[in-house]
Amino acid sequence: MVSVNSILTYMGVAAAVVAWIVILISIKLNPWFSMFSNALSDLGGPNANYPWVYNYGLVLTAALMLLFSFYLLFVSKNKVEAMGASFVAVASIFLALIGIFHEGTYPHVFVSEWFFTQMDLAVIVWSIGLIISGRLNYGIPLLLLGVIAPIPALLIKWPSTAILESYGIVVIDVWAIATTILIRGIPPRVSCGV
Repeated sequence: MVSVNSILTYMGVAAAVVAWIVILISIKLNPWFSMFSNALSDLGGPNANYPWVYNYGLVLTAALMLLFSFYLLFVSKNKVEAMGASFVAVASIFLALIGIFHEGTYPHVFVSEWFFTQMDLAVIVWSIGLIISGRLNYGIPLLLLGVIAPIPALLIKWPSTAILESYGIVVIDVWAIATTILIRGIPPRVSCGV
């Protein structure tokens, strides 16, 4: 029998998979979309075909991320890791807000930028927590990911916002996969269910 704990362990990877499925389906539904001239959020804007697919998909992805953040909290070994898990929770709320305040609404740019900012903070803080707890083999590489990944995002002249956003999503996916591999064998401090 599969436990709630074992399901929650994989919610970060599930969020990554769902996000890419939603993006690819939305691109298929919008043949005008170009990775080289658009933003991914255009897929959920007022000019998109079936914008609800993209927007509701982001909300679903955010819900999976939120579940993952709860599990990260349950397996945190110290307060710094717990704080990193909290940043993931906050980032998931901003991701849901991207779907709610879609392209063309006033807060859209703000919530989009803060999603990526909160996730970068989550990666950095969670990684510092790993280092404090002595898990250097994951902590140091993930800390480097969190510190170095924003530099190209800020310094490179990207061909489009969609490519920049895709880069950010890949960075988040790498962190989610590595974190999932790390926490697979860690029993939670609090039981998440039967």
